[in-house]
Amino acid sequence: MCTIVDAVASVTHIMQEIATASDEQSRGIMQVSQAISEMDKVTQQNASLVEEASTAAVSLEEQAARLTEAVDVFRLNKHSVSAEPRGAGEPVSFATV
Repeated sequence: MCTIVDAVASVTHIMQEIATASDEQSRGIMQVSQAISEMDKVTQQNASLVEEASTAAVSLEEQAARLTEAVDVFRLNKHSVSAEPRGAGEPVSFATV
């Protein structure tokens, strides 16, 4: 009879250890699940930011092209520049009507 009681106590102890291990595994799985969920969220945010950055880059490229076109109006060829540049302090004369 003593052997049966010892065996039951041993089985009870083993079952408690299994229950504890199962609980720890369950908590570990929940933590992994939360981590994966966070990684998915961050990945989606990164994808959104990359899309925004790409759109901004295209917009900047278009603005740079328009700016280049606007600045090209002010380019002078070497034949249109006068031989003697006007001094900074010289007055400009305007024709009056």
